Amino acid sequence: MDTTDNTNGKQEDGKRVDVTTAMRQASGQLADLLRCEPGFVSSVKPADEGWTADVEVVELEKVPDTMSVMASYRVQLDPEGRLVGYERLRRYARGQIDRR
Repeated sequence: MDTTDNTNGKQEDGKRVDVTTAMRQASGQLADLLRCEPGFVSSVKPADEGWTADVEVVELEKVPDTMSVMASYRVQLDPEGRLVGYERLRRYARGQIDRR
């Protein structure tokens, strides 16, 4: 039996939202809070109390856009998809490639 309410992604039985909803919520809520252009979600994982996601945002627009300043944030969401905490992990130029 599917308990997902398709109108808002919440579970009718009080369990955590689905991964797609968690991704949208993490990106949208962080962008609203920081007043930055939303980027993309680079990681999303279930956590004991909801979800943890890594979200990339544009912190400072530059020309050319490869010089824009990006930031990676770790976001914690409760089971219903509400942002409960975040921290900036790093800042980098948009055109920068990780060396691992």
